[in-house]
Amino acid sequence: MAEPLSRIHGSGGPRFGVVVFPGSNSDRDAFHVLKDVLSQDTVWLWHKDVDLKGCDVVVLPGGFAHGDYLRCGAIARFSPIMTEVASHAKRGGYVLGICNGFQVLVEAGLLPGALIRNTELRFISRNVHARVEREGTAFSSGLPKGAVLTMPISHGEGNYVADPGTLERLEGEGRVLFRYTSPEGRLDPAFNFNGSMNAIAGILNERGNVMGLMPHPERMAEKILGGDDGLAIFTSLVASAGLAAAPGGRR
Repeated sequence: MAEPLSRIHGSGGPRFGVVVFPGSNSDRDAFHVLKDVLSQDTVWLWHKDVDLKGCDVVVLPGGFAHGDYLRCGAIARFSPIMTEVASHAKRGGYVLGICNGFQVLVEAGLLPGALIRNTELRFISRNVHARVEREGTAFSSGLPKGAVLTMPISHGEGNYVADPGTLERLEGEGRVLFRYTSPEGRLDPAFNFNGSMNAIAGILNERGNVMGLMPHPERMAEKILGGDDGLAIFTSLVASAGLAAAPGGRR
């Protein structure tokens, strides 16, 4: 198990908030990883809250916010908490959206593109392999470029699409952070299960402080779950948030 980073950062370490929408179902998994596995100061944020309770990092978890009626995330984007999340992101605060959280971030305009039905029009629940495309970001500071993580996906609408200009900017600016590959890290359509353009599994915003990711790192963060590849994403974020929260940092 990783060294609890709160012991490194002390009481002045970062605070994490996990947003709960009606229909969230991975909120407790994300909270458990941050609070129990990594010993971080972690609080719940309700979708009707109008403040972030001093959080340095906001996590939008997986699930089916508001039943995912209309489009996934289309109703959740109007939750009062999303106004605060947008302001937080604009100030440079970290935001991680996982699966349904990614969909909410796209609907809210904090990330570009769209997430549509999987190419075979079926819900997919299985482990996939995601290659790290860029090291040194807030979400990959503990991962080398080219590393392949095994994590589960669980979605019906994870097929990432964008217009050609947006795709070109994402690729040119190094904002594609994770890409679906074979276990060896080879690009292969057979391993791009939802059919995402350019095999995109996770992207960053322009500033690099907001990430959307379709695979679930919180469901592969302890050996008892069958693997802990996903923990590296959280430890990267915890370390980055700790630096930002330290004296002289962003906060």
